[in-house]
Parts: sequence; structure tokens; C-alpha cells
Amino acid sequence: MKKPIPALLYEQSEPGRRAAILPNCDVPESAFPEDLARDELKLPELSEPGVVRYFTQISQLNFAIDTNFYPLGSCTMKYNPKVNEAMAALPGFVGHHPMQDEHLSQGSLELMYRLQQQLAAVAGFHGVALQPAAGAQGEFTGIMMIRAYHESRGDTDRRKVLIPDSAHGTNPATVTMAGYEPVEIPSDENGNVDLSAFEQGCDETLAALMITNPNTLGLFEEQIEEVTRLVHECGGLVYGDGANMNALLGALRPGDVGIDVMHFNLHKTFSTPHGGGGPGAGPVAAAEILTPFLPGPIVACDQDGGPYYFTDPPQSIGRLKLFNGNFGMLVRAFTYILMHGDSGIRELGENAVLNANYLKSRIEKLLPVKFKRGCMHEFVASGKIDGADDVHTMDIAKRLLDYGMHAPTVYFPLIVKEALMIEPTESENKRTLDAFVEVLETIVNEARENPDLLHNAPHEMPLRRLDEVKAVKDLVLCMRA
Repeated sequence: MKKPIPALLYEQSEPGRRAAILPNCDVPESAFPEDLARDELKLPELSEPGVVRYFTQISQLNFAIDTNFYPLGSCTMKYNPKVNEAMAALPGFVGHHPMQDEHLSQGSLELMYRLQQQLAAVAGFHGVALQPAAGAQGEFTGIMMIRAYHESRGDTDRRKVLIPDSAHGTNPATVTMAGYEPVEIPSDENGNVDLSAFEQGCDETLAALMITNPNTLGLFEEQIEEVTRLVHECGGLVYGDGANMNALLGALRPGDVGIDVMHFNLHKTFSTPHGGGGPGAGPVAAAEILTPFLPGPIVACDQDGGPYYFTDPPQSIGRLKLFNGNFGMLVRAFTYILMHGDSGIRELGENAVLNANYLKSRIEKLLPVKFKRGCMHEFVASGKIDGADDVHTMDIAKRLLDYGMHAPTVYFPLIVKEALMIEPTESENKRTLDAFVEVLETIVNEARENPDLLHNAPHEMPLRRLDEVKAVKDLVLCMRA
């Protein structure tokens, strides 16, 4: 049964309704400044229960990881433990102003310092900066650090950055913004970087390689050490897109296989909120050769137990964000790491890989999966159903909504036709995964027997299928009476 969309606040408005009753004025009254009065701003008049019910009903129209299975490939919609929220809400953190003196901020500084140390240890790096506010900003930070490194050596003829076609989709934009030229490298028949094409791109003009491992096909780059060796031999550096680090936790450290700088997506790897729950956090970790170029300030101490203080790396590329990044996300990630410890961190990665391979083994009987070898934390199927040629990935995605499950990522990566990118994460149990497979089995049968059911889906959502092209071009960014 469809959930109705609540009437707009303006439509519920009744003259005289109030959400609060103010006491009689106990100071001399003064006129409201005329330049602030806006007669044309017709604010709705509602009671407090009316306002609360409206926004509660609106919130219930959304899909959320707390209410539904959310197998969004690449973006990793994993469950956010509520203890993280409790820790981030502690008065000492919430009430701490970022401009307080360092001697009044020792608790927050110690947390940041210890998180820097933990991230460096988990991924095998020398130094960490917590400042970047999102994965995309972390990417940009890494490439700007590589650029600063080359410029510090007078090596300014390096203008090219190699990017595999299986890399994260933001990588080419990051390279362009940093003033470099992106060069795409194809994948081979096994889903790895095509080594012959890669070798042709390794010359004296190479500034860097941007590589995602596991890549966006959900596959481990089997030749990663050979690839990083070739880059280093021609004087380039390697940026590792750490978006998929959750698959490697406790099993492999990117710094140990030749990665020079990498960002973390804290929501993907360490369970901080994502999507509407944000904001993001994209710390950057660097090998010793690039640590001097980290964005500042970072937290340091001269002895165990502090005192802790801010310092700028000697050749820092500068500040990326005001204050100390999205500090509340740092508290959540720190809590998550402490709760699991070394053995638990490895188990998280193992369970993410186990869940994905279990789901892949069942779904590849329903939908084509291009690469047959074992996957890591996610895999890519195709929405082309045998016996239902006019049904497409978008039809499957929209129909999944009717069954109370969010759709996987669609049409990405581009190198798989009609891609469905599926990531179950480690926080789902076998019962949920089996239920997802059963729903897909039903949808595949519907596609063969009654394809229009899929073409017109969703049927049970508050809104039917939207014109998504028009929605992008004709934005409505505010509520209108």
C-alpha cells in the first residue's frame, strides 16, 4: 500500500495556529526593523504537533539504511552503530569550539592524534591528515600533494596521470582540476589493468597513476605490485583511491604494495553516516616521501600522553577546510575502530568479502556477471535478462523499490553494459541476502511474463517513475506556496 505524501505545510496552514506561545514581554517593546520585515514571505501557520507530524511523515518516505536493505555498490551503505552517535554526542565533543586554545582541547586533539596513528597503521603509511571533508576532496588532496612533490624537485614536465577504466568515477575530474591530463587505461579480460597498454603510458611525462584497488568491478588488481613498480621506475608516483579499503582491512596494507598516497572514505570503511546522514570525511595517508606535503595542520605530540598540538608539515600544500575537518565523523570512526580492535577489523573485511561472494554465487544464476573470478566486497552484474530483451537495468532498479529494497548502483562502471553494481556490506546477515535474491528471482520472472510491470515501476512508492532527465535540467530547489 502506498504511503501518501503529506499535504505541503502551506496547504495545512490555518490562521492563528502557533507552534509556540511566548510569555508576556517583560522589557520595553520596540518596533521590528522595517528593513527585516518581509510582507511577501507568507510563512505557514501550524501547531507544534502539526509541524512534527509533517516532517516525521516526510522522513518515512525515504529509503534509509536503518529501515531497508541498501546494496548500493561503490558507495557502501553500511549500518551505522548507534554507539558511534552516542560518543559523538558527548558534551565534551559537541561543546568544544574549534578555536579554543590547544591546552583546553587536549581531549579532542588526543582523539585526532590517535586516529591518525590508527589509520596509518591499518593502511601501512607514515603520516595522515584528517582534514579533507569528503572522498572527492581527499582525492584532490592526494594529487595536489603529488604535484607539489614534482614541483619541489623542478620536475615540471610531468603532465600525465594514468587512470584505469575500472577506477572510481571522480578520478578524471580530480586530475583535470589539479592541472594534469587524464589518460584512460583499459582493463584486460580478467578485470585487471591491461599491462601492455599500461606500459606504453609509463614514460618521462608521467606524473602519477590513480588506481582503485579493489577496483569498481569489485576485483582485486592481481598485478598491483608490478603496476606500482613500473610507475616508480619512470619517476611517477601512485595515488591509491581508498574508497574500497573496507575489503582489505587486516589483510593487505596498500602502503606495503607501493601506494604513495591514499584517501579513506570513513563512511565506507569505518561506518560513519553517508548520504543524507553525512557529512563526509576523507582523511589522506601518505608514504614517508609525501608526508612533508600533507595538508595542515595535523596533530602531533613529543611524548606519549601529550601534550598534543597542531603543526604544519614542512612543505604542506596548505589547508583544505576550515578548522579540523568534520570532527564528529572522526569521533564516530575512532569509536568504531576501538570497538573492533585488530582482530575485529580484519573480520569486518572478511565478512564484507564473504557476503559479496555469497550473493554473487546466487545472482549469477539469474543475471549475467561478466567476470567469473572471486570478487572482493562488491560485484557487477548486468541487467540484461535472457528472454526479456526490452527490459533494462533501470526497470529492475525501479521494481526493486516496490519490494522495499533500495536498488544497487546502476549503469556504473561504464565498462559493463547495463551494469548493476551490488555491495551487501558486512553488516547484513544471510537472511537479508537470501530475501534479496528471492526478490530478484521474482523480478526476473515478471520481466519475462509481464515486462510492462517493470517498465511502469515503481507502483508502490509515493511517486511513480519520474522523468529523471527533466529533473536534472529543471531544478526545483525550494518549496513554493
